[in-house]
Order: sequence, then structure tokens, then C-alpha cells
Amino acid sequence: MDLEISHGSFVMLGETRMNVKRRSRAFSLVELVIVIVIIAVIAAIAIPRLTSGASRSGDAALRKSLNALRTAIDTYAAEHGGVFPAAVADGLGNNANTFAGFENQLTHFSAGDGSVSLTKDSAHPFGPYLQRMPPIPVGPNRGDSTVAFDSINSPPLVTAGSEGWVYNSSTGQILANTDAPNEEGTRTYDEY
Repeated sequence: MDLEISHGSFVMLGETRMNVKRRSRAFSLVELVIVIVIIAVIAAIAIPRLTSGASRSGDAALRKSLNALRTAIDTYAAEHGGVFPAAVADGLGNNANTFAGFENQLTHFSAGDGSVSLTKDSAHPFGPYLQRMPPIPVGPNRGDSTVAFDSINSPPLVTAGSEGWVYNSSTGQILANTDAPNEEGTRTYDEY
């Protein structure tokens, strides 16, 4: 009997050819189960980390928006003799303590008396301090960029309205207009 190697298997030569049992190249059930278990362990570790990172992104976005607003308000006050935005009318027909006046004074050029202009000129050398009002990124009013006013309380109190922010034009304090708890449950958004 002669043996010959043909395509990785042994074949017997003679009047009848018979293939010797070929080795299967497929995965066994045990190997598949091991791979599935490994994937499940990796998923169990990774998914909670990904979701907690996504949930904390709302907190980070709120801090960023509040920082931008507070910096704009403080810079406005520094250039306007200590007067905060919306403490006086904007010169375009919007009274003090109105959202339109507040937004105009932060997003347009302004004079020392708080009047605003769409273009910079010698009478309106200050600003703008923001390109646009940032929307609130968390809570039930998420996505709203309007402002409620509380010129009595310091810090201002959360309102029942749908405004994203609450502001005191006497003190320049601005807060998130929601007392919903943060994702960790350690404090409310109006405490940021």
C-alpha cells in the first residue's frame, strides 16, 4: 500500500481510494461558549462606564454654560460701572428685567448706559459678550435659553415657569431654573 499526501489528508492508493477522517476546521461548541462568555464579561465592565460618562455629560455641559453666562455677566458689569445686564432698559424698547433686554445687552454692542446697537460704533464700544444665549442642558426645561427674573432673592429662586435660567439683575447671579437632582443625586442643579 502506498500513501500519498493530497491536500492535507492521507489517501490510500489502490483499487479503492478511501479518505482518512479529515480534521474539522469549524469552531466547537465549547470554543463558541467561551468566546460568548468573554464578550459578556467585557460588556458588563464597559457598559456601566459608558452610561455613567454619558450621564455626567449633562453636569459638565451645565457647568460650561453657567461659566460662559457668569463670565459674560461679570465682564458686562465691569465695563458698565458695576451695573449688571437687564438692570436698565436696553434702549430698543425693552425694559429692565426682561429677557429681551438681558439677551440684547449680552449679545449686541452696548454703550456705558446699557443701550445696545447691532453694530459697533463710538457710542457702543462694549461687547458683545455672548454669540447667543446657551440653552439649559439638563432638567425639565432642557433646551430652553430664556431667563426668568428674581430681583428680590439672592440667590434667585427657581420658578415654576419653563425658562431655562433664573437671574437676579441686582446681584448678577444666574442659576439653572430647575431644582431637579443631578445624575448622582448629590445636589440639585440650581446649586451649581
